[in-house]
Amino acid sequence: MSPEKMVTMANQIATFFKTQPGTDQADRIAAHLSDFWDPRMRAQLQSYVSEGGKGLDALVLDAARKI
Repeated sequence: MSPEKMVTMANQIATFFKTQPGTDQADRIAAHLSDFWDPRMRAQLQSYVSEGGKGLDALVLDAARKI
């Protein structure tokens, strides 16, 4: 998948979880990514984050470190 599409998808997930109560949004994003993104998508995200993660929401960056 293109990096732009991946960033958009990940940030949409973060936007949803930001609206949910609690303070564990990054954990919940990590769980969502683990449950619904296939291993290749997660590996692409991890690689993108290791290269700086340009454009990713801070919650996605935090979540990526948890998976």
